[in-house]
Amino acid sequence: MMSERNTIKNIRAASRLMVRELGFMNQNLAATDYPPSAVHSMLEVEAHGSMTAAQLVQILGLEKSSVSRMLAKLVEAGELEENPSIEDARTKLLRLTGKGRETVQTINAYADQRVAAALGKLDPLTQEAVSQGISSYASALKACRENTEGKVRNSFKIVSGYHAGMIGRITEMHGSYYAREHNFGHFFEAKVAAGLADFSARLDRPCNKIWLGMVNERIVGSVAIDGEDLGSNEAHLRWFILDDGCRGSGLGRKLIAEAMRFCDEQQFSSVQLWTFNQLTAARRLYESFGFELSKEWEGDQWGSTITEQQFIRKII
Repeated sequence: MMSERNTIKNIRAASRLMVRELGFMNQNLAATDYPPSAVHSMLEVEAHGSMTAAQLVQILGLEKSSVSRMLAKLVEAGELEENPSIEDARTKLLRLTGKGRETVQTINAYADQRVAAALGKLDPLTQEAVSQGISSYASALKACRENTEGKVRNSFKIVSGYHAGMIGRITEMHGSYYAREHNFGHFFEAKVAAGLADFSARLDRPCNKIWLGMVNERIVGSVAIDGEDLGSNEAHLRWFILDDGCRGSGLGRKLIAEAMRFCDEQQFSSVQLWTFNQLTAARRLYESFGFELSKEWEGDQWGSTITEQQFIRKII
């Protein structure tokens, strides 16, 4: 897993490169004679149909005086026109003129060509990752300015039941994380895949359920309750995992909460899980839901010697 410092360094370097390659260091942008702020303004007016200068100030995050001067130049150049609002004659609405619409068409054609050319250098899977990643990062930047961090951090959704690609994706998250952090080998990954395949075939039974955390339709977390494999009306919490980028987001707590709610509804006598002593963050989460350590022992079945643990949550 890349350290936070290296992640920041890489994103900053990529941002500088994008600014240069997209032409934001130049005096004009996107095959026009206008600076970046003017080009951006015309695109926003086009997207909204019409808008006020105050709305544009809010969107651009620039000083009101700077936006006013820039808009005056665009009006003078015949790209924009100002008309009184029907609802309030004191308010002036900005709209593109015929010339402005032609300019925006040129901007869009130029920008589309640049993006298409760059995407052409990438394979389809990377194209999708770039699209989702850059959208999420842009939303996070906007949330920082608007002080709405929680809305972005909780942008995931939780779904239950089988989801196409679920077995492979959950296995991938387990295999990658435990190999990197704890030197688990192929035997562990194979056991995860086989167990998930067996469990998925039993999801039609009311005592079994799985929950998936999703971001942009990609699985980024999971947890399951297997109500059959332990017998004696005891539930088994299995396959609790989060994607690297979702740790600390609150998704894990939401997934466990869903699982515990289900266990209470099904009236299992207890819920058990198996883990090992190096997963301290997970242990704190389990204990916050009433799990207690019942047993621990040394084991090496996963490729390295670890202290395995069993936790039990009694349901009264």
